[in-house]
Formats: sequence, structure tokens, C-alpha cells
Amino acid sequence: MAKFISRLKDISGKFNAGVSTEPVDTPKIDKQPDNPDKVDKQTLRRRREIKRSLLRMKRFSGQQLEVIKKPFTGENPLHHKKRFWIGLGVGGGAIALGVAWSSFESSLPDTGDVLTLMRPETLTIKASNGKILQQIGPTTREALKIDKIPKKLIQAFIAIEDRRFYQHQGVDYQGVGRAIVSNLVARDVVEGASTITQQLARMVFLDQERSVWRKLKEVRTAQKIENGNTKDQILERYLNLVYLGEGAYGVADAAWVYFTKPVYELTLAEMATLAAIPPAPNEYSPLKNPQVIKERRNLVLKRMQEADFITAEEADKAIAAPLITKASPPKRLERFAPYFTEYIQQELPKYVSKQVREVGGLTVETSLHAEWQEAAEEAVTKTIENTGRGQNFEQAALVAIDPRTGEIKAMVGGKDFFKQQFNRVTQAQRQPGSTFKAFVYATAMAAGFTPYRGYLDSPYKVDGYTPKNYSETHQGWISMRDALISSINVVAVKVLVDVGWEPTIQLARKMGIESELKPTYSTALGASEVNLLELTSAYGTFATNGTHTKAFGIRRVLDRRGNVIYNAKSKSERVLQEDTSAIMTWLLRGVVNEGTGQAASLGDRPVAGKTGTSDEARDLWFIGYIPQMVAGVWLGNDNNKPTWGASSTAAYTWHEFMEKVVEGMPIEKFPPRPTQLEGRKPQIEVKPIKPRSSYSGPITTDKSDNDEQTQTPRRRRSRRTYSEDNSSNETPRRSRSRSNSYQTNSVQSGETRPSRRRRRSQEVQTQEVPTRTYRRRRRSSQNTQSQSQQTQETPTRSYRRRRRSSQNTQSQESAPLRRSSYRRRSSESTSSTSSTSSTSRRRRRSRQTVQSSQPPAPRAPRREYNSAAPPAPPAARKDSSSQ
Repeated sequence: MAKFISRLKDISGKFNAGVSTEPVDTPKIDKQPDNPDKVDKQTLRRRREIKRSLLRMKRFSGQQLEVIKKPFTGENPLHHKKRFWIGLGVGGGAIALGVAWSSFESSLPDTGDVLTLMRPETLTIKASNGKILQQIGPTTREALKIDKIPKKLIQAFIAIEDRRFYQHQGVDYQGVGRAIVSNLVARDVVEGASTITQQLARMVFLDQERSVWRKLKEVRTAQKIENGNTKDQILERYLNLVYLGEGAYGVADAAWVYFTKPVYELTLAEMATLAAIPPAPNEYSPLKNPQVIKERRNLVLKRMQEADFITAEEADKAIAAPLITKASPPKRLERFAPYFTEYIQQELPKYVSKQVREVGGLTVETSLHAEWQEAAEEAVTKTIENTGRGQNFEQAALVAIDPRTGEIKAMVGGKDFFKQQFNRVTQAQRQPGSTFKAFVYATAMAAGFTPYRGYLDSPYKVDGYTPKNYSETHQGWISMRDALISSINVVAVKVLVDVGWEPTIQLARKMGIESELKPTYSTALGASEVNLLELTSAYGTFATNGTHTKAFGIRRVLDRRGNVIYNAKSKSERVLQEDTSAIMTWLLRGVVNEGTGQAASLGDRPVAGKTGTSDEARDLWFIGYIPQMVAGVWLGNDNNKPTWGASSTAAYTWHEFMEKVVEGMPIEKFPPRPTQLEGRKPQIEVKPIKPRSSYSGPITTDKSDNDEQTQTPRRRRSRRTYSEDNSSNETPRRSRSRSNSYQTNSVQSGETRPSRRRRRSQEVQTQEVPTRTYRRRRRSSQNTQSQSQQTQETPTRSYRRRRRSSQNTQSQESAPLRRSSYRRRSSESTSSTSSTSSTSRRRRRSRQTVQSSQPPAPRAPRREYNSAAPPAPPAARKDSSSQ
């Protein structure tokens, strides 16, 4: 210390020696110029200010040094006194303690949200009504209010965990002393001192680290919780969060896991069992160590008796009760709507950052309607069980969307999620079949086409692509409306040629199709793969009168403190004009009311939609809507195996689901169809396709043949023609017998052979036997199938048959007329008296064929890309009432 004082004196002496009482020398200033008028006044003022500042600095430094030096110099310096060092120590300690306490307080969590804060690394997904769909992490499935928890269960926890719960303010100092004494006597840790509030602080804010620092934080956090909440609030939160082993968080989950019953059905012994678990959940598990937990249970009952919560009689009765458990999986592991919740987890990274997700404690509020989801799962299960095996399909998918908001209301991605998690609503890319025709027709309507515009449904080939109708038949001239109702593929391709690929694909994308659409002719028939969610969302554009809202399932996301970190804001975009959308809805209503989608009808409620079937019925579709809801159904196999079903099965599945959805829902009508169908202002510009080559062939079969072929396709394929060698003038045996029979009847009647026109008129009125009619129809079909073979060997005769078939189509005559033509041919081949007369008749018929008239509607053998579409026939222009 002497050295320190002497050194201080030397320093102060040097400092005083360096300080002079003489006035400070002013800094050298450049010599003023000879002419004082040229000196800047502002410069002179700055120089004077610098002088004054230097003088003040000198005076201040001298005074301060004297103040510091004076107590440590003289006869009795301050540092020689004890009180100086005591004060210095106390003051420094106080300062250090204040800094440490401030740092400690700042490290404590904010206890204001202890009642709502979620644990880290957890995720809770809820339905629109608040129902929990799925929980991930250490969360509580069923949180109970304090008045719903039995009083004896509350008292059991208080008796064993914190008997002075209602007397302390977060920390029980008497309990700490009692625990210390008990542990010293037992020479083991037999009693803890943590209160229920301290345990709650540890569960919500802290971890299980064993350290003094963590214990101090726990104590102070418990005190803060007590200051901001009531005892009942603290107790309620604790009983809903406490871990009770076997994956159960909270008393409600534990009651289900160990006894498969709700808490209000628990006996006193079972309540005491649950209260005995918290200190060591794994060791005291009733399922693993029944004898250990039974001893612990009895201890709880004795403590309850000591606290006067129960009587001695009640305690003895409960102690004598056997421990009977009935295990069940934790409810928090249950998943409702698993395909939908999996979809939500995949969508969550789009709205929440990775850092926030890693912290956890998130609550996702979704748009799912719990009751409608149950109806969707029931409809899918029923369809697979009842018709899946018979129609050879194993999977089904369904999704329902509110078209006005874009919210997903129901989603079923397959038959069994726990066997296969592949979601066929969002992940399966399948060919939509005829459901894609809606986009082709919508493009045409937006371009100003009238739904009564006529197209020729006949064999058609464009740039090597040959579309075929599902029925393998053709209907001749037909309007666009009827073609859509009957799902005519040839007409759909011709409409696509007229409007173009680019406008169709652009419109489909604006309506919600996000998958790749290829510019091919087969696109009109749904060759480009899409998923069920985007296809259903796109049809929602029709339901909302031309506006599209993208489908979504997440409404809000809340962090662990309950703050909203994401809030969905749906945006609608006008895609179609209102009149165009109204026309499309009118057309699609016709599909349900008159066409292939009749199985989806909902009685008096207006329904619009479209069926679809891909090649070999590998995919069965129906997308339908009402003003308030749009839903889509898909049926098929994951391995792309063909089915034996039809799209009407998908339509019926849609009906089964929607029938329950619309219960209690008011009936809303679609906007009326505009009265002006022709001359409307185009919304989009068409870009017709310019094919290198196109061909429209003649219709070779009449309506009756087509019906038979459609109904019995397998039988038709199994039958073959009589012989490939038809070069001779002889007819098949059966044909000859019928010809002889015809001649015999004619001779017996005494009638001479009439002319061809008169004979045809007579034969129309002839009534044939049904059995013979079937045989003749069958031969007509067989002759049609072997037409190509006969053409190579007997060109004249084959040409004559094609001519007769064309004449039958032109005049739309009935089956007896077709039979008479074959009968006449057979008669001519067997009853001719000479080959010369037969040859002359064939030549006359050939000439007549060349000069024969065309069908009522003009038929263009080759379709020109730059020519306007032919007008619809008069019959097709009849305006029907709005559906």
C-alpha cells in the first residue's frame, strides 16, 4: 500500500509540474495580411472561440485533479481507513448483484401466456370447427376445463404432489425443509420439494436439466406464474399437460390409455393410480409394473385421508380394490382425415419458414368440414366394397371444394391410408378422359360459338390421328350441345381443330389446370394427365359464374404463443364472361339430366357435371357441382389396369356423397342461360389448327346396327363372316334358303316380281319373325365387319353393299328395309335366268349408286381447315327450354 501511495504522489507531482499557472500560449496564427479589410470576419470569430476553449480545458483539468488527489493526500488519507474498503466492497457487491439479477430476470420467460403456450416441437392440425385432426409431438389431445375434472382426482394430485398448494405463492419453503429432513432420515430422495406451479413452469418453459441455475429459474418463474394467474387456472393447465406415461399427456388421455374410459367414469382407486404416476412415469406405469404402482397408489390414498379429502372407510375400500387396467392407444396418436392432414403438412412449408417450423408449437387451422369428411369416406368405402370387385377397380378418390372461397371441405385420397400413403387426389396424375371436353367447349363458347352449331359425326382422320367414339358408332349431323351430352369424341376433336390448341390450353390453365397440357389432337379427349384436385378446382369456375379461386386447405397458422403468423387471403380471378359460364352450366346440366351423368342427379336440386372415361376404362371420372359446392370422383387402379366399369359408377359415388352434404343446405339455382346464343361478342380469339390432311368418311352402319353393336360388343367380335372367298355368284347356304323361301312365297301368291321401288315399299310393310330378324341383323353386322376383305375380292359387290348401307342411313329406314335389301340380293343371285341379265342389273345399280343423292346434311369427304363449319341441320336448331 505504501508503494501505491508513493507512486500516486509521484504521478500527481509530475502532473502538477506539467500544469502551469501561466496563461496558455495561444496557438500561432498566420500573419494577417497587410490589408485588414480583406480578413474574413467569420475566420476571426472562430479563432477567438478556439482560444477560449483551450483556456477552459486547462482550468477544468486542474480542478478535477485536485478533487481526486486531495482525499488521498495529507495527514489522514482516505485509503487508510477501514470504512473505505468496507464501503467499497459493499458497493461493488451491490452493483454486481444488481447486474446479475437484471441478467437473471431478463433470461426468464414471459409467463403471461402460460395458459396458452404450446410446447416446442409440436404441431396441431384442426378442422374448421376446432376438432383436432392430428397432433405431432408431446401434446394433449383432450384439454378439460377445471369444472369437468372430478374433484377427487384434483385432490389426489394435490395430496401427493403439493399438499400446501393453496397456501404458498409458487414456492413452498416449508415443503423444502420437510423434504430435506425426510431425505436425510431416509438417506435417499424420497420426497420432492417442487410445487405444482414449479412443475408447470418446468413443463411449459424449461427443460429437465439438473442444475442450480435451472432450479433458480424454475423458482422465480413459478412465482411469476402465481402472481399472474389464479390457483384454478394453474391447476387446470397442470392437469392437462402433465405426462403420465405410455404417451399420455394430461389426465384425460391417461384415463383412456390405462382404463379406456373418460375421467368422469374413473373410480377413486383409478384416480389415485393416475396421481401416483408423475414422479416416474416409466417406473410407475400400471401396464408395466402393476405391483409397484399399486403400492404408490395406496400411498396416495393415505395422503388423501391425512388431508381429510376422503374418509378412512373410503381409503380402505380403495386400497382393497384390485388394479384392473384396459389399455388403449393414446388419442393424440389418432388421425382423422389422414390424407388431408398429410397434404397440410406438405403445404405448410409454403407459408411458414423452416426456422419457425423447427421451433414448433404451431397450430394449423384448416378448412376441412368434419361431417362432410365422414360422408366422403363413407361414400368411397361403400363404392369400393360394393362395386370395386365386380368392376375390377381397387382404388377411389374424392375431393370437395367450396368454389366461392377455394376452401377444401373434404378429401379422401384412397382406400386405406395406413397401408398406402399415396394421395390420389393430389399426387396421382391420370388421364381425365371426356371431362376435359368441358375446356374445349368452354373455349368455343368464349369464342362466340353457338351450342347449336352442327358437326358431322362420322369416321374422321386428321394428320394420321383417328378419334373413335366410345360406342364405336356414329350419329351423323349433330349439334355441339347434343354431342357434349352424348360425349361424342369425334365432334370434340373437330371443335378443337376449329378453336385451336393454344386458346384451349390457356383457358384450362386460367381455370386451374397446372399440369402440363400437350398440343395434340388427343388433348380434346383428355390425353394429358392431370390430378383430381386441380380438375375439380377448375370445374369450380363454372359454378361461380366464371371466376376462379385457387383451392387451399390452410386458413391460419398460429405460433406457440398464439400469434397469427399466416392468414389465408383467397383471390378470385375472372376467367370467363358470365354469359359464357351460364351457357356451359346449361350444357353440363344437360349431361346430368339427359346424358351420361344421370346417376348424379339430386332430385329437384340443379346439378351440372361431366363424366369421363380414359382408354379401356382405366380411369372413371365424374366432376359435378352445385352453386355452393364442386366435387370430383375418380375410380381406377394404381397399376393402370383396365376396369370393367363405367363413369356412371363415379357419378353415383358423387351422388352418395352430395346427398348428405346438401342436407339442410338451401337450394340455389344456376344463372339462367342467355337468350342470345348467336352473334355473341367473342371473349377470346380462336387460332384454328391447320392440319396437313384431314378426312371425313361415310357412315357405314345405321342406328339399329349401332345399338346392337353397343349392347353386345363381345358377341359381335366373336362372330365371323361366312367365307373370305366371295368371288362366285353363289350366296351362302342360309342366304340361298331364304331366297328360295322368298321365291316360293311369291309363286304361291301368284304375284309377279315387282319393280325395285315397289318391291322396297312392300317389304317395309312385311312383318318378320323375331328370330329370323336377329339372324339377318347378325349377318348384316358380319357383312359390315368383312367389308374390307370382300372389297379386295369382289369390288363390284362390295361397292353395292356400301351403297345400300348409305341409302339406309340417308332415308333412316327401319330394320325390315335392310332385311329386304339382303333378301332381294339373294333372290337376284339365285333366280336370275341368265348371267347377262344379272350383270346388267349390277351395272345399272352401279350407275344408280354414282348418281344417288347425298344425305340431307351435306357431307364433305375432305375437311378443309380454312372453311367455316357447316351450319347445323334444321332439326338441331330447335331451341329447347333452358334446363
